[in-house]
Parts: sequence; structure tokens; C-alpha cells
Amino acid sequence: MSPQTSDEQDYEVWIDHDLCTGDGICAQYAPEVFELDIDGIAYVKDEDDELLQEPRASTRVPLQLLQDVTDSAKECPGECIHVRRVEDAVEVWGPDAESA
Repeated sequence: MSPQTSDEQDYEVWIDHDLCTGDGICAQYAPEVFELDIDGIAYVKDEDDELLQEPRASTRVPLQLLQDVTDSAKECPGECIHVRRVEDAVEVWGPDAESA
């Protein structure tokens, strides 16, 4: 399943830190959105490049990076990356996404 990438929809992403294995695949796919901290866990970053370390903190996904972010969710060995539509909070990619 691939999320709809229309200009009318905004997406956000968050990481379940309890499941993060620290492999860094997400930061390789989308370093503009993800970063590993010194604790070895991945975090999302805000538009000012600041790590959001609160549990379930989410950040908007720029449409040009949506494919990279969904690929990182698909490849994540910890299955801890959640991508959802902002409009209705439906997870479109990640462990809680409904399969099409």
C-alpha cells in the first residue's frame, strides 16, 4: 500500500521509541526527518532541525520526502515508524496501518 500523495493531504510521522532498534535506516532514507541521538534511538525532527524527544512526538512530512519516509517505515526492523494523515489521523504506513 502506498499513501495518496495529493497536494490536499498533509502527513506526519512519529516513532515508537520503545520499539526502536537504533539501526538508523530511517536516518539513511530521510535524514531531513529522522536522526539518531546519542542514546542510540531515532527521533523525528521539527522544521527547525530540532529533535522531538517527547513520547509520540510527531512532525509534518514534506510531500517531496513522503516516499523516503514511507520507505523507511517499510524497511525499519523495529516496525516503530508511524506515518499518518493529519486530516483524520489515519495511519497510512506503519505497524498500525490497515492493509489495502
